[in-house]
Amino acid sequence: MTLAVRLTPRAAKDAIQGLAALPGGRTALAVRIAAAPVDGAANAALVALLAKRLGVRKADIAIAAGDTARLKRLAVRGDGAQIASRLDAMLGGD
Repeated sequence: MTLAVRLTPRAAKDAIQGLAALPGGRTALAVRIAAAPVDGAANAALVALLAKRLGVRKADIAIAAGDTARLKRLAVRGDGAQIASRLDAMLGGD
């Protein structure tokens, strides 16, 4: 499964904010991370937060694109239906 993420580093706390509207009508998961974007700390914190919330191992999440950008594309390995269900629950779906 591939996830588009809009990362905001140096936030007050780690949190998944919901969906962010992107140009061209696209959307991305909006995530705030307390870590600074120094030496990969923000990326590591992003992977740890999503792994915990999606119920997968950190090793099952890889940054496929956007390693140094705020907009990232993540590859998540695992049961797609279960991951989709957890995403839906995080975003307040029924």
